[in-house]
Amino acid sequence: MKRYGNIYEKIYSYDNLLKAHHNARKGKGFYQEVKKFNSNEDYYIKQIQKMLIDKTYKTSDYTVFTIVDRGKEREIYKLPYFPDRVVQWAIMLQLEPIFLETFIYDSYAAIPNKGMHLASTRLSKWLKYDKENTLYCFKMDIKKFFPNINHDILKQLLRRKIKDEDVLVLLDEIIDSTEKGIPIGNYISQYFANFYLTYFDHWIKEELQIKYYMRYMDDLIILHSSKEHLHQIKQKIEQYLRNELRLTIKENWQVFPVDVRGIDFVGYRHFRNYTLLRKSTYKNFRKNMNKINKKKRLSDSDICSVRSYEGWLMWCNSYNLREKYIKL
Repeated sequence: MKRYGNIYEKIYSYDNLLKAHHNARKGKGFYQEVKKFNSNEDYYIKQIQKMLIDKTYKTSDYTVFTIVDRGKEREIYKLPYFPDRVVQWAIMLQLEPIFLETFIYDSYAAIPNKGMHLASTRLSKWLKYDKENTLYCFKMDIKKFFPNINHDILKQLLRRKIKDEDVLVLLDEIIDSTEKGIPIGNYISQYFANFYLTYFDHWIKEELQIKYYMRYMDDLIILHSSKEHLHQIKQKIEQYLRNELRLTIKENWQVFPVDVRGIDFVGYRHFRNYTLLRKSTYKNFRKNMNKINKKKRLSDSDICSVRSYEGWLMWCNSYNLREKYIKL
């Protein structure tokens, strides 16, 4: 397995830091801290460069707040734009290709040119073209995944791909910037999380010889012709996660016949020959569209909501919904 070195100097190069700033500021040009950075790019980039060369960079204090996401409370960690968000972008400009080459094809969350719509399309093809081997589905997610990522294990895994000691020290410092787990909100966290499970993915594909396996961050599904085999796989997965990664399966795991109810995954309900919106998404869509359609004049926010829903609907069988609710 190839390990990579000679990375650190590339991270702190002026051109890399400038590109990191330009990427990090996208969609955030109205933030005061971004405007301040933009007003004197050369000064702030050289300040970051000096921190990295002198190895004085330390992760700043987080601002922590709670959001409710699909009925679940999640703690979000926010770092200042200067220097932290630019530093994390600079790191990932160099490390992203290394991470990407380790990921299996059927990992879809927070990966360039992937995402839930591609995952949904792929799952639909499996169901449509191989009924015999997709009779049953094992569906599970990992209990409190981000908060339970083990720092020491993550560091060991990173050392399987990276041998540049300066980079590893920098990554260790970011990992240890929170007491436990990795913080939701850091740009680098989504790559850490995917990388934490990448050797687990390879184990499932190569050791267990699972053909129909798909993961979207900590949600995963496996399809097979035998429900008994899926129960055996579940036990092996449970043991691997516990012993190798110090993780546990959430209690709501299921093994069920696909043709009875379809597969609810990545926002859609997947059947053999058609795909529908997830029930909760449909209810929110109907509620919000009814409110919007009663208005005489639409705000920019209303129009954005409609366009967003149109984006969701285009990936499923939704002709009747669009005819009934989309009035623009």
